[in-house]
This record gives sequence, C-alpha cells and structure tokens, in this order.
Amino acid sequence: MTLDPTRGSEIRKTRPCLIMSLDEMNRRVATVIVVPLTSALRAYPSRVKVHFEGKVGQAALDQIRTVDRQRLVKKLGDVSKNVADEVAAVLVEMFARQ
Repeated sequence: MTLDPTRGSEIRKTRPCLIMSLDEMNRRVATVIVVPLTSALRAYPSRVKVHFEGKVGQAALDQIRTVDRQRLVKKLGDVSKNVADEVAAVLVEMFARQ
C-alpha cells in the first residue's frame, strides 16, 4: 500500500492534528495515531466539532492515520475534556463490531 503522496480525498498539507495514541505508546514506538483537524465543515457522523486557536473546525475521524513522530512539528495546545471525550466516543462507535 502506497501512502505517500496523498491521493484523492485524503487530507493533505501541514495542519493541526489531535494525537489519539496513548502517552505510554507514544514513548515506546516511533509512530503516533493522529486525527487531522479541518476547517471544511461536513455533516458526517465521523466528524467532531472543535474550537481551536480561535477557529471552528472539525476533527476528521474518517481520516485517522498513523504517522512517524518525525512528522510532528510542534505542540499547539490541548482540546477540552468534552471534545476529547466526544472524539473517543465516536471512535468507539466507529470501530464497534456489530
């Protein structure tokens, strides 16, 4: 599977992301699980509204990916506990087995 460069509808360019992998995992492996943030608002069940750096956007859970830590530029801040809880709940729902 070729992941670089991006293709089709995949989110591209440098952008803020939520790091979803646990700190314990992040300390031990060279990759992190991220969810890109986007200002393109879509009415998808896989999107969670986020207020960050004075902007309204969405966490694009349909674009979740694992990347090498070298891709991380800098920490910009943290999201609220409410946003983190909503993101976690949507991920659980997305990956629940029926």
